[in-house]
Amino acid sequence: MSIQTIGLAAVVSFALALTGAEATADGDDPVFRLSTGIDYTSGDYGGDVDIEDVYVPITGSVDYGRFGFRLTVPYLSVTAPAGTIITGPGGEPVPGTGATTTESGLGDIIGSVTMYDVINNRELGIALDITGKIKFATADENIGLGTGEHDYSVQADLYKYFSEFTLLGTAGYKVRGDPTGVDLENVFFGSIGGIYNFTSETRGGLIYDYRESAFANNDSSRELTGFVSKRISDDWRLQIYGLTGFSDSSPDFGGGVRIKRAF
Repeated sequence: MSIQTIGLAAVVSFALALTGAEATADGDDPVFRLSTGIDYTSGDYGGDVDIEDVYVPITGSVDYGRFGFRLTVPYLSVTAPAGTIITGPGGEPVPGTGATTTESGLGDIIGSVTMYDVINNRELGIALDITGKIKFATADENIGLGTGEHDYSVQADLYKYFSEFTLLGTAGYKVRGDPTGVDLENVFFGSIGGIYNFTSETRGGLIYDYRESAFANNDSSRELTGFVSKRISDDWRLQIYGLTGFSDSSPDFGGGVRIKRAF
């Protein structure tokens, strides 16, 4: 049985919490990092049956001076009614009415380049990073794991540093590729939140995310995520998080764990 989906249901990204608040490479020495984990979300998205997503990303990154390069290769599994339309990472599904089925495999590979400290005022404790991102259409659109089209986005991340607290905000815009027969909207997205350093090894925070719907008549996505991140050695960091949604375009709940190693 084939599932007539388009893309992957909404998946939480925690690059902001793990990347923006960590030091980048100094001088001529690049910093390599490798991370993986598992994310789970569930919600009915205005339908009668829950749609469940399992997302397992493997991310490699290199920070060199003021630039960061990242590549994420994900495995994903989507359980949803046949006929569900799903727009990919950072998108929302429109539930179908067919029998529930599960499809899994390689997801859309995501690459990004970040320029750190586009603005950096130490006296005011403010820094601004700019990121460009491409979602490559590597997932199999024939079984509903991708749209078969590339997406492009750009975002600005602003940080305001206090003694043990970092206030952060994101504003961005995504240009979506349109699959055959489906008109997806380009969307604005943003977030606001904060990270508190409880100790030199442990920090936690809350982030509120907003994203316009890819469908003209759907609600915007609104989600609140809480997390705790702990450095368990000089090279290893562990993060646990949970989220809840506030609209039909958001999952009802979700959570996950990420582990990262620096080389």
